[in-house]
Amino acid sequence: MRGVSRFRVKGKLSLRYVGLYEIVEKVGAVAYRLELPTEFQEIHNVFHVSSLKKSFGNQTQVVVDPDSIHSQSNLTYDEKLIQIIDWKDKELWNRKIPLVKLLWQNHNVQEVTWEKEVDMRAKYPQLFDT
Repeated sequence: MRGVSRFRVKGKLSLRYVGLYEIVEKVGAVAYRLELPTEFQEIHNVFHVSSLKKSFGNQTQVVVDPDSIHSQSNLTYDEKLIQIIDWKDKELWNRKIPLVKLLWQNHNVQEVTWEKEVDMRAKYPQLFDT
């Protein structure tokens, strides 16, 4: 959703879909008006069809519950690191850069990211204490 942004600006980590919302009406050939909850009142409720995903049955593993996001008044939220999955060294010319593979809150295992270990040690020292 364009109006929902994050402090960590990484395209690969941005939420794909938030919630299951009912389509109220078809606005144009490719636009639909959704019934959004009151916490999303600052977001325009008309979406292009490419921003929507059809729901079949129980889709709880695909979407994120809006109550679990804890967004601020400007509709941003902090991404929380859950677990370090793997380590590796990336070689660039004559130096090695240590990287860590991270699992983030509200994202599944397919959406893990590689980040610099130095940066993550500074932000999340509690995960490196072991």
